[in-house]
Amino acid sequence: MLLRYFYDEKLAHASYLVGCQRTGEAIVIDPGRHPAPYLRTAEAEGLRIVAATETHIHADFVSGARELGVAHGAKLYLSDEGGDDWRYRYAEEAECQLVKHGDRFTVGNLSFEVLHTPGHTPESISLLLTDLGGGADEPMGIFTGDFVFVGDVGRPDLLEKAAGLRGTSEAGARAMFRSLQQFKRLPDYLQVWPAHGAGSACGKSLGAVPSSTVGYEKRFNPALSYTDEEAFVQALLDGQPEPPRYFAVMKQVNREGPELLIRLPAAAELASLEALTALREAGAAVMDTRPAQEFAKGHLEGTINIPYNKSFPNWAGWLVDYERPLAVLAKPDQWPDILTALRSIGIDNVAGYMDAGKLHADGSLHLESYAEATPSAIAGKVEAGDVHLVDVRSLSEWQEGRIPGAQHLMLGTLPGRLSEIPRDKPVLLQCRSGARSAIAASVLQAGGIKEVINLSGGYIRWREEGLPHEDGAKPQTAGNR
Repeated sequence: MLLRYFYDEKLAHASYLVGCQRTGEAIVIDPGRHPAPYLRTAEAEGLRIVAATETHIHADFVSGARELGVAHGAKLYLSDEGGDDWRYRYAEEAECQLVKHGDRFTVGNLSFEVLHTPGHTPESISLLLTDLGGGADEPMGIFTGDFVFVGDVGRPDLLEKAAGLRGTSEAGARAMFRSLQQFKRLPDYLQVWPAHGAGSACGKSLGAVPSSTVGYEKRFNPALSYTDEEAFVQALLDGQPEPPRYFAVMKQVNREGPELLIRLPAAAELASLEALTALREAGAAVMDTRPAQEFAKGHLEGTINIPYNKSFPNWAGWLVDYERPLAVLAKPDQWPDILTALRSIGIDNVAGYMDAGKLHADGSLHLESYAEATPSAIAGKVEAGDVHLVDVRSLSEWQEGRIPGAQHLMLGTLPGRLSEIPRDKPVLLQCRSGARSAIAASVLQAGGIKEVINLSGGYIRWREEGLPHEDGAKPQTAGNR
């Protein structure tokens, strides 16, 4: 047997290729949208991908199951649990076997047993793997998807918070409690292979270790320590992070079936400002992917800045309007990876891209900019009320500590809440370190609030410089932190 681990750091997404080396057949579990890494690895190992499966309808990335099934001939094994609302609409397009709790299927000499493990979603399944070719008659591990992570379990509130299905959070939490009782009965030695790692919004405290064991999770995973259902439900639902806005889109896309990559039109390179202007006049939004420091010094009016880095897909999913065409300003060597990242979260309507360097080398263009200020340089204006402070961190960060007088507007919600921000004075944007607030500065300027300042170093530097802050309900200063 061969097992290969694939990890997309930008999505904190783990997927797996499992191959039977005797028969040369392989299956991909929880594939991402782009099949090339799996196909390359299979070819290098002398395998052919004959099957693909996923543990549930994912909300945080576009699944590659349909791509592997329709475009590459893999047989699909998809959940038939959860009821009609959670059935895959594209299952008939490829060879597909719908599976339920207790079903088994084989790929070469590899045997997979299906466990229905609802909680994160109603249709969620986990897969027990037994290597029959190695002479084993008991499983060696379990692919848990978004059911059990290293140090955490899947959040049950996404259907309600992201997809608007009211009342499903508590029902999901109770289903998760029951599913975990089933998990606790599994042998301690089983390896645990989850679909996400640290940084994923599918849980609140995922570990950065790629795998674990059932026994280790039983001993050290806080969610598995509960024996009382009511206490478990309350603890699981408390403190879950805000789900990115695009999660609702992904749920629908992955249930209905994403567009095949081979059918997507190419994103043309824009050779001139006139071409970009024409797209804007036709309704396209413009996103600049340069580092925030470059963007701050000069950028086209009306553009938002989402720097291409590890958190790029998350903030693109929060802030890009899926209903509008998108033009991208990028560095040419980064453009292929940027397009891959956009399509990995279903932003397919990319009208074109332009070399940001060429655009900003044109000295005739009117560019706007925004200022940055250190905490010590701006603190007096904050205290005097000469600037309006907006804190764009998450709710949990805000609750742990904040700058007195700040207005809390989480970054991902800003486009729909600009009317809540006063326009009679400069707006100071603040986050933990200055990165998210830089994105926020671009959102405000694109939305018509031109006089903005980014707090360099954010809340961390504010506290390091001994400036007043509130920790919970009690005002704090450097002397009583």
